[in-house]
Amino acid sequence: MQKILITTSSFDLKHMRQAAQLAESGFDIVLNPYKRRLTEDEVKSLLTNDVVGMIAGVEPLTESVLQSARGLRVIARCGIGMDSVDLAAAEKLGIRVSNTPDAPTLPVAELTLAHMLNLLRAVSTTDDNIRKGNWKPLMGSLLAGKNVGIVGFGRIGRKVAELVSAFGANVLVHDVAPIPPDKKVRQMELSDLLTESDIVTLHTPYGPDTHHMIGDQQIRRMKPGAYLLNISRGGLVDESALYNALAEKRLAGAGLDAFEREPYSGSLCTLENVVLTAHMGSYAQEARTKQEQEAADNLVAALKEIKLFR
Repeated sequence: MQKILITTSSFDLKHMRQAAQLAESGFDIVLNPYKRRLTEDEVKSLLTNDVVGMIAGVEPLTESVLQSARGLRVIARCGIGMDSVDLAAAEKLGIRVSNTPDAPTLPVAELTLAHMLNLLRAVSTTDDNIRKGNWKPLMGSLLAGKNVGIVGFGRIGRKVAELVSAFGANVLVHDVAPIPPDKKVRQMELSDLLTESDIVTLHTPYGPDTHHMIGDQQIRRMKPGAYLLNISRGGLVDESALYNALAEKRLAGAGLDAFEREPYSGSLCTLENVVLTAHMGSYAQEARTKQEQEAADNLVAALKEIKLFR
């Protein structure tokens, strides 16, 4: 029996319209047994020779993994980023790859805004204090009037700009590509953006060129008391350099939803001025349902094109 492997940490089959039809056609659907991001070895073990298609999360689909998946013909990424997939290897091996670029945009942008407001108004810290019996209002700061530096101005970066602009923030942008002229947005070099921003938020793909793009040198360019957010990919930030800057109070705080190793349990957990979430940028129910359905649609369409499914 041919198999469809779903490697996202969670997936609601009730909303997969084609699940019954795939089963009737002889496909066995296999879910991620670990309910978390898979390691390279775990993916290899699950991609047995009878797996012809997969709905993928952010696990590493390296050349080694793809070469070992002898029956794999289709990868449907459930999400925007394609940095977890070796696209050159997939093309060489004749594996079709797709993604779902639209559904995650708003939930990731909204979580970014939630991190900003949480940090600026000390929501998590105050909640923790009250639970410990310490009733102490903490003085915060407004998003209005702040310079928000957005690194990466794709779908999500543009949505973040729209949201923070509604609060009265000033938007600074760094992107490798020129952006259309916009009176509400200033495009600049990364070094200038870091120097001028009160809040820096990352929304750029991960790859060799962006590995640790925010390291000790870049953090030292940031304003004393600035905030750093990464609701994108863990490898963009040198976590050791960030820890040092937060521990020394050179940065006021950080909000992180992505880490180099997940689940994360590193030294940043010991700091009060960092807010951590569990790589859940797209985990809004409405968007998640849409994203999973788009990935399923892409999978089935590709299987039909290569005559594996009618």
